[in-house]
Amino acid sequence: MNNKNHKIDTIILAAGMGTRMKSATPKVLHELLGKPMVSYILEAVSDICEDAPVVVVGSGADQVKSTIGDKARFVLQEPQLGTAHAVMCAREILRGRSDLVLVANSDFPLITRETYSSLIETHMKGNSPLTICTVVADDPREFGRIVRDAEGRISGIVEDKAATEAQKKIKELNSNPYCFDAEWLWGSLEKIQKSAVGEYYLTDLVKIAYEEGYSIGAFEVKDRDESIGINNRVHLAEASKALQKRINTRWMIEGVSFIDPDKTYIEPSVVIGKDTILYPEVYLKGTTKIGEGCVLGPSVLIQNTTVGDRCRVLFAMLESAQLENDVDMGPFGHLRKGAHLDNHVHMGNFGEIKNSHLGPGTKMGHFSYIGDAEIGADVNIGAGTITCNFDGMNKFKTEIGDGAFIGSDTMLVAPVKIGKGAKTGAGAVVTRDVPDETTVVGVPAKPLQKK
Repeated sequence: MNNKNHKIDTIILAAGMGTRMKSATPKVLHELLGKPMVSYILEAVSDICEDAPVVVVGSGADQVKSTIGDKARFVLQEPQLGTAHAVMCAREILRGRSDLVLVANSDFPLITRETYSSLIETHMKGNSPLTICTVVADDPREFGRIVRDAEGRISGIVEDKAATEAQKKIKELNSNPYCFDAEWLWGSLEKIQKSAVGEYYLTDLVKIAYEEGYSIGAFEVKDRDESIGINNRVHLAEASKALQKRINTRWMIEGVSFIDPDKTYIEPSVVIGKDTILYPEVYLKGTTKIGEGCVLGPSVLIQNTTVGDRCRVLFAMLESAQLENDVDMGPFGHLRKGAHLDNHVHMGNFGEIKNSHLGPGTKMGHFSYIGDAEIGADVNIGAGTITCNFDGMNKFKTEIGDGAFIGSDTMLVAPVKIGKGAKTGAGAVVTRDVPDETTVVGVPAKPLQKK
């Protein structure tokens, strides 16, 4: 088949119970670096087909459908009688609509878009009604073995549990996925016999094609990691490690330095600028975007946060926050949702900021808490300062003007405004607004009387 304009449909098998995961969560929804494993397959095949993939659901169908949403069409496999039966469930909505059918298992999340495309290209160059992916590996684990005849042609796939001792020594393995001529697939599914355990196996189509005189097409996957199938949490950890290595390698090639790549966690959705240095125990998650020339870590967790250029973050947690350029924070700082640190802000040890903006050049001393506040430029916030933003029922705002000086251990009882250039003495409890260029001291704070 040499016509590259064939219409292709994709079927993703996601109906299995995943009993070996020992979880109330359907196997395909278990996360791999922050995303359900099935989402990786959906992304990899997204531009291969004109129409949305068909996902065959079964166990936990409602959860799977809710998670995937409108990225796929769904068919229910009930009861679940094997992989061939799962594909058969999609026949009614797909037969007559495409020339080729790509079938992928949802528990092989590391197969790349390039591999899917190469499989299809290999199929279209051959004369077989099906083409399979194979991998050569010293560790066969539970993979089916590729059986070849005396002439080297693929004659069948033997599942691990049914393989003889001689067949178990075969290193060429069934890797998943498969590409089929559509009409041959729909007609041949009827020829599959029920196995001893009462299921219909898609791999039996290889033997059927061979007995019909076809030479089975094969595309060899060179990267063994792509063929990691997930049946339990050990496999999930193995896949996570392999995917993390893939991600970290890509960022190093793009100009990011890793002190220890094996101890750095980066999710696929994260973006990192060049010349940034990542120390061990850095965790970058969600929609996080890191600018150029930053130094992060050790021991930093950043989630759904934007960090500008040349920032330094040490032993800290940042959640749904924003840092502009040249920010220096930590160690042991905590930015909560809505924290916004402007250019050249310094945040000291053991500080916490929530739903607040710190203006350019502002310095916040250690052991301070700033919540629900608008703070101007070049403000000095002394150590131990607290914005008392909650009265037990409602949150209130604190405002601090440009150039203000907040003494150590000041309590700012919101709602309260501190004027431009104003000052508070150490240990002051401020309950009323402070005018510009005014110094207040005491409990409660009052204007300092000049002698």
